[in-house]
Amino acid sequence: MRYLLVLSVGLLAGMLSGIVGTGSSMLLMPVLVALFGPRHAVPIMAIASIMGNFGKVLAWRREIDWRACGAYCATAVPGAALGVRTLLALPPHTVELALGVFFIAMVPTRRWLARRDFRFSLWHLAMIGGVVGFLTGIVVSTGPITVPVFMSYGLVKGAFLATEAAGSLAVYGAKVATFNHFGALPLAIVANGLIIGSSLMVGSYAARHVVVRMSPATFKLVVDGLMLSSGLSLLWEAAR
Repeated sequence: MRYLLVLSVGLLAGMLSGIVGTGSSMLLMPVLVALFGPRHAVPIMAIASIMGNFGKVLAWRREIDWRACGAYCATAVPGAALGVRTLLALPPHTVELALGVFFIAMVPTRRWLARRDFRFSLWHLAMIGGVVGFLTGIVVSTGPITVPVFMSYGLVKGAFLATEAAGSLAVYGAKVATFNHFGALPLAIVANGLIIGSSLMVGSYAARHVVVRMSPATFKLVVDGLMLSSGLSLLWEAAR
């Protein structure tokens, strides 16, 4: 029964992530924590995220901007490995508070940059990648950060979803490999991650049909709404 619940939520989370590039962890993590406990929920979500991002890569593989992906991953991958190593050393409420403020602030910031036609360069992606990768190693997901980063580079819709997913695939791969190195990936966690990830993968791939019909303006508005809700939810958790 619990797997039916997780798979159903995973399918919805995969579709949400497949439409706006992130959001799967916001829906899935409360369910995973309730069913498997917080200690196991993080590595399970990391494995599931690999499969969810792989689904988006498959759906939009022809639109990946490999130069942007490579510049981002050059620093984000080692940053994620370092973040996992320091995961237990940082107060989680401090991280949630900082990320919550950042997510909310990025809504007007992204619009301000768009009005001035400011675009991130490959060097910007490389510099930001290390910080985002490190944070991804510490918290469950920093998808709402990568959303404005890749959109500020000038990517939207399929190109954005494909490139962000390819970069996240590498980052989460480094995260899972580091968990495994420190013995935090027993077989049961791997199995649960693969089962839950399968629903994310299906949902991510199915969302392609929705994205194709969305206008760029609508797409950006949905992304702003997700970043705002992400920030508010993190601030709420930090204040509890």
